[in-house]
Amino acid sequence: MDIVTPSLLSVVVPLYNEEDNAVLLTEKIHESLVGYDYQIIYIDDFSADNTKKVVKAMDDPKVHLIELKKNYGQSLALAAGIDYAEGEFIITMDGDLQNDPSDIPQMLSFAIEEEYDLVTGIRQKRQDSLVKKIPSKIANYLVRRVTKLDIKDNGCALKVFTKDIAKDLNLYGEMHRFITLLAHLEGAQIKQVPVKHHARHAGVSKYGLERVFKVVADMMLLLFIRKYFQRPIHLFGIFGFLLIILGVLINVYLLIVKFGLGEDIGNRPLLTFGLMFILGGIQLFTIGIVMELLIRTYYESQKKRPYRIKKVSIGGKSS
Repeated sequence: MDIVTPSLLSVVVPLYNEEDNAVLLTEKIHESLVGYDYQIIYIDDFSADNTKKVVKAMDDPKVHLIELKKNYGQSLALAAGIDYAEGEFIITMDGDLQNDPSDIPQMLSFAIEEEYDLVTGIRQKRQDSLVKKIPSKIANYLVRRVTKLDIKDNGCALKVFTKDIAKDLNLYGEMHRFITLLAHLEGAQIKQVPVKHHARHAGVSKYGLERVFKVVADMMLLLFIRKYFQRPIHLFGIFGFLLIILGVLINVYLLIVKFGLGEDIGNRPLLTFGLMFILGGIQLFTIGIVMELLIRTYYESQKKRPYRIKKVSIGGKSS
């Protein structure tokens, strides 16, 4: 059976200080997508170097450059590119040449022939330092254990989406780490395939060990949305009930100590501190969730986007 060629592909690549990688990456994408109709969408996330000048200087009609008004981070840069994309399939990848565009045709074949909504890569022989590998392994383990979604490499940026799934992702904050999980929550059929991985060609990595803590915080939010978005009382009610029971038990114990044993209970600071920590932690977690949901409501109800575009260029010329 002949493989059906998509009418248009959109390759979405966020760029931040990648002036030494942009030209070579473009050449490799062109080499890998011979025979396809495609657009390359670069999103300059307010780079401090000459990234946007280098992209414009290529004067390539297939290259679209979106310039953001400030540095929003990878998630919102991806969101801007996906919103702009017109392709039947949307391909995302990093701009540091660690992902190999030659893997795209194979991934596309799975999406087209077997009708997967998302095909995501598993980086083989990963060419990264331990500073990146260790947080990544911890994050992948936590996601698998907590969500029960068996994704081996959540951090691989090379992915092929159907247009419908990609447009429904609604990326905010730093949710690019959980794109696969977000797609799963949208009902996507997911395929994992091995892909090549290279050492960074030029520039410096933007990630470190602090990513583990961000992953845990973002994962807690996603779990709330997944399990309790429509029934938050099941989460907060249970916590509240347990705390009430605990408070009653403590008070009963203190009454026994006070009237049964005749001891003074007014000078026990540990009890006060313990209650303060528990209540403070619950309040902070609750406030975080409420604020995140308010942000989503603000943007989605008013059809606003959490990023602002300064300019769009096609083939080096403003559109």
